[in-house]
Amino acid sequence: MSETHIFTDVDMPHGECFEFSGLRAGVLSMRKPGRDGPNEDAAALIRLGDAAIVAVLSDGAGGHPGGAEAAGLAVRAVCDAVAKLGDDPTELRSAIINGFESADRAIAGLGTGAAATLAAVEIQGSRMRAYHAGDSMVLVTGQRGRIKWLTIPHSPVGYAVEAGLIDRSDALHHEDLHLVSNLLGGQDMRIELGATLSLAPRDRIVVASDGLSDNVHLGEIVEAVRKGPLDRAVNTLGALGRTRMEAPAEGVPSKPDDLTLIAIGQREGSIS
Repeated sequence: MSETHIFTDVDMPHGECFEFSGLRAGVLSMRKPGRDGPNEDAAALIRLGDAAIVAVLSDGAGGHPGGAEAAGLAVRAVCDAVAKLGDDPTELRSAIINGFESADRAIAGLGTGAAATLAAVEIQGSRMRAYHAGDSMVLVTGQRGRIKWLTIPHSPVGYAVEAGLIDRSDALHHEDLHLVSNLLGGQDMRIELGATLSLAPRDRIVVASDGLSDNVHLGEIVEAVRKGPLDRAVNTLGALGRTRMEAPAEGVPSKPDDLTLIAIGQREGSIS
C-alpha cells in the first residue's frame, strides 16, 4: 500500500522520523526566525508499497510573491503524479518528471510571479536517482564522510564554485548567493536528472533547502549525518542552522531563511 506524508507551512520544534521497508527518514522544517508569514518551504515523503521511496522538497523563491503557495503546489504535483502509479514503480522516472512539469505549469498559472525550486530523490532497493531545478541540495555521503553525489546549484555562485572560481566556503558569504537561475514558474525551467547511483549499506542521503546549505558548511552537514541516529543528525543540523541565523558571528555564514531537510538511511538493525 502506498503512503504519503506532506509538510507545508509547518514550524517543527524537532524532526519527525518514518520507517519504510528497511529505510529510515528524518524530516525537519522550520520557519525563518522572526518570520510572521508562512514557512515558504514544503516537503514530502512517498512510499510505493515495498518497492520504492520518493523524497520531495521545494523552496518558494525569496523576493517573489506567494512563495509558500508555490512550494506547496510543487510538492503536491509530484505527490499526485507518483500516486497514480499505485504500488508499481516501473514508470517512476516518468511520473516524477511529469510532476515537475505539472508543478511548473501550476505555479506559472498563478499569474503572480511566484516561483520555487524543486528537488526529488527516488530510491529503489540499493539504487537512487536525484532530480532538481534550482538550488535545493541533494547530497549522498558514505559512513567515512566521502561525498558520493552532490547536486550543482542552478545559480551563478553555484556554477562558479563548480568551475573552481570561488571557494565553497567563501561562496556562503558571496553577495549574489541569493540569486537562482532556474526556477519553477519562470521561463524555460529545466529538470536536471542525476545518474543512477548504487548505494552502499551505510550511505546517507540529504535533501535540503538553502536554509541549511547557506548557513551550514558542507563538511558540517556530512559530519552530522554520516553515522549515528538520523533523528539526532536532523535535530543537530536544524539547531546549528537556527543558531547561525539568530546569532551572526564574524567569519561564520548567517542567512536567515526557512530551513527544511530530509535525511534518509538504512534503518538501524537492518544492515547486514
